[in-house]
Amino acid sequence: MILGITGGMGCGKTTAAKLISELGYERLDSDGIIRSHILTSEPIIHALRQRYGDPILDPNGAVDRARLAGIIFSQADELEWLERMLHPALFAYWRTAITSSPGRSWIVEVPLLFEKGLENWFDFTLCVTSTPEQQFARLEKRGITRAQAESRISKQLPLARKSDLADFVLGNDGALWFLKDQVSYFAEKLRLRTRSEAFLETRTLPQPVNES
Repeated sequence: MILGITGGMGCGKTTAAKLISELGYERLDSDGIIRSHILTSEPIIHALRQRYGDPILDPNGAVDRARLAGIIFSQADELEWLERMLHPALFAYWRTAITSSPGRSWIVEVPLLFEKGLENWFDFTLCVTSTPEQQFARLEKRGITRAQAESRISKQLPLARKSDLADFVLGNDGALWFLKDQVSYFAEKLRLRTRSEAFLETRTLPQPVNES
């Protein structure tokens, strides 16, 4: 079983994914993989430095993610360029992890699951929702201003559309115990609907767009 979980910024998809992982699913956090494994690779650092110069690096020579976010979320062309470079490496990481542990079940956090047409990677998709007030309050606690949040959210599909596209939806406006109850109910529904499909036979690696 391979589940794809998505949702709007600040909706709590990471919290939901962690709860699902407690039920025996291996968890892949796409943003965490990019931060810890992809943005730290020498070829990626070199490409970023070639494009943006030395200021894109912090004093330790690592990618300054705050500076990079300021660039890509204010310039659509730069966001597209970065995604064309990072996403193939991310997809390869997924494939390696999943195929190296046959028989395991996985929960994969994918912020842009529907935006990038990645539905065919997964047996089922799950969307975590929240009210805008809750989203902005949570993001503010993470140091993201409302203006920054609005800019980044505008680059994604509307949350209502993601909910329509997903196989399952969890609402995360209440207490943690309520989200836990929903996850338990969701897991039981999955147990009844499990589809047995081999990963390599049913999923094709998304192809990157060639940069002109």
